[in-house]
Amino acid sequence: MIDDSGAHAPRVLIVEDEESIRDLVCFHLDLNGYRCVSVGDGKQALRSIAEDSFDLVVLDLNLPGLDGLSLCRAIRRDGPNQEVPILMLTARREESDKVLGLESGADDYLTKPFSVREFVARASAMLRRRRHALSQGARRSLSSLGVSIDPGRRRVVCDGREVALTPQEFSLLHLLMSQPGIVLSREELLEKVWGSEVFVTGRGVDTLVTRLRRKVEEDPSRPKRIITARGIGYKFGE
Repeated sequence: MIDDSGAHAPRVLIVEDEESIRDLVCFHLDLNGYRCVSVGDGKQALRSIAEDSFDLVVLDLNLPGLDGLSLCRAIRRDGPNQEVPILMLTARREESDKVLGLESGADDYLTKPFSVREFVARASAMLRRRRHALSQGARRSLSSLGVSIDPGRRRVVCDGREVALTPQEFSLLHLLMSQPGIVLSREELLEKVWGSEVFVTGRGVDTLVTRLRRKVEEDPSRPKRIITARGIGYKFGE
């Protein structure tokens, strides 16, 4: 159980149109020390996200008013929750649907039907990773190929403009920049960015790289900073 309580407890926004699922996950998150806000449609969730800050967003893919993918993209564009971890819920089991969710800005996904125990474990793991990323202020600042990264301020400047990164994107960029020219395998990146509690696959690494390239490459289709080592993984250019 999480030790935080009251005003210091992690705040979770649950966006789910099925009332029974909303009530179930909120009940168990409450038992584990979270404070939950739950909404049943995408437009209401968009208002909540624009007005308040959360530590985690749990987002159903199929929503009335505004679908989960569109809402996920809206969160990542701007606002107080631009960097918040997003756990996407989906009834679709095809890998392409899961990848589409990750490409839209989600950090992890869970397929329905799911066990409450697994759901709470996923939420806890995502929050632990976020707290770890936010606490890494002692890591040294880096600058290379027009990109500067300041871990203490969690600030990234690319070609003179500041860019907003999610905790996973930030960790991936810092990891690659700290070892320029060194190829890191997908397995290494999974372990070091997601931690020991890995729920996504190597395809998730590829998707995260794609998202990061959109933010730090002049032409993401012809990257000069985050380079692919075919069949192995990725490296930062020298």
